[in-house]
Amino acid sequence: MKKIISKREYDTAKSELIEKRTFGAFGDPAGYEETLYKTEKGYFFLYVNGGEESPYKKEDIKCVSAKKAEEWLAK
Repeated sequence: MKKIISKREYDTAKSELIEKRTFGAFGDPAGYEETLYKTEKGYFFLYVNGGEESPYKKEDIKCVSAKKAEEWLAK
């Protein structure tokens, strides 16, 4: 997936996958996944996707600061 946010391109195909987390079982309407990526220029973002009852009802990209990425990894 690719998305432009504040004139920056975030592209899952061109970025480094840092870590992927899955919550719930496959097909669970409340299940979702979060995947942390780092772009070539050092920006972090989360690719998110989930079921109809999850926090992420559709796939999206959310940019995060380096500090937020660190906090996410520490969870």
